[in-house]
Amino acid sequence: MPVSYWGLNLYKAKTFPIFSSDLFTAQGQLYNVSSIVNNKLELNVSEYEKLGSVHLSTFFAVTYGFGFATIASTVTHVALFYGREIYSRYRASSREKADVHTRLMRNYKDIPSWWFYSLLAVSILVGLALCIFFKKDVQMPWWGLIFAAALAFFFTLPISIITATTNQTPGLNIITEYIMGGILPGQPITNVCFKTYGYMSMAQAVAFLSDFKLGHYMKIPPRSMFLVQFIGTMLAGTVNLGVAWWLLSSVENICHKSLLPANSPWTCPGDKVFFDASVIWGLVGPRRIFGSHGEYSTLNWFFLGGLLGPVVVWLLHKAFPSQTWIPLINLPVLLGATGNMPPASPLNYTSWILVGTIFNFFVFRYRKQWWQRYNYILSAALDAGVAFMTVLLYIALGVEDKGLNWWGASPHVVPEHCDLATCPTSKGISVDGCPIF
Repeated sequence: MPVSYWGLNLYKAKTFPIFSSDLFTAQGQLYNVSSIVNNKLELNVSEYEKLGSVHLSTFFAVTYGFGFATIASTVTHVALFYGREIYSRYRASSREKADVHTRLMRNYKDIPSWWFYSLLAVSILVGLALCIFFKKDVQMPWWGLIFAAALAFFFTLPISIITATTNQTPGLNIITEYIMGGILPGQPITNVCFKTYGYMSMAQAVAFLSDFKLGHYMKIPPRSMFLVQFIGTMLAGTVNLGVAWWLLSSVENICHKSLLPANSPWTCPGDKVFFDASVIWGLVGPRRIFGSHGEYSTLNWFFLGGLLGPVVVWLLHKAFPSQTWIPLINLPVLLGATGNMPPASPLNYTSWILVGTIFNFFVFRYRKQWWQRYNYILSAALDAGVAFMTVLLYIALGVEDKGLNWWGASPHVVPEHCDLATCPTSKGISVDGCPIF
């Protein structure tokens, strides 16, 4: 990124901040999205042409390129390195000898297939009902739901294999946005709904399989696992929706960063990226940004790079079979490493790299027994600790609108201690609160 920004000035990088998920005009000003939306929440083409094209920070644009490469490399990587194994296991699944875990699990009643089929049928029927009877609100045609489900079905197997072997799950968010944005441009609500059904269906399926696998090893009755997951999903969805509704109606100016006080916790970075993505892919459409009419059309070459990358690794593996490190080159993981940026910042990645290196390299190498016994528990403890601390801080400080004033969280200092990180550096670009170079 430093080379792309300071050296190459890629996509007029210096006109915009080095790290930002905001949308900009060609002059480096924040893009006024509301001015290009009509009363149907669709693109007002004439106003868009007046305001000009949407521009992204170079980092934001390049992360989309890596997203293109990630999803393409996932298909090729799994086909080349696991295709034969998938086929052989599928053929032998009915006559393969059961392992010790499967034999022990046979003591419990299995889940009837009709439970899964019924849940699938009900989910699809509810989705179709929303698309048909609430068309004005959902705005997605009924065939969009079927298409999204088909995409999720196709990608669940390869992405599950990547998850099972690396503990990293590539997302379908970008490819679903791209597809529907190309089919029905100018309709952000349609794009968001298609993305949610396509991406989250796959993500929930992978999580469902992961939980079942854990239950399989822990010898939890399958029917109990199914019911707990079903009830938990219903409760979580209801609680999340209720909490979100409550926050939106009770926190003044929530998610409006420009109207909030400095270092407010209610900036909604994840939702901001989700909103900007709906503008990029849904409202404006990929053709005007990544297509023939856009400035970022060259990023489409990342699809080809991602598709061919695993082929190169596979050929090297075949040419040098004694080099055991070559098949460990997992391009879907390497290319998708920045999938959380934005909204995640370099500060997040620094802490992840630090903890991961300590426990998965040094402890793994020099204290293997400790790693085998406690590392999984440590991972769960860190996740749980963050969740509990979030609730504790909110109850102790957030309710009373109090804050901790220290070096890492001063209300008068940018959290990453780099004021210019949010400013353009190109000569003559004038932005409020930033110096003019």
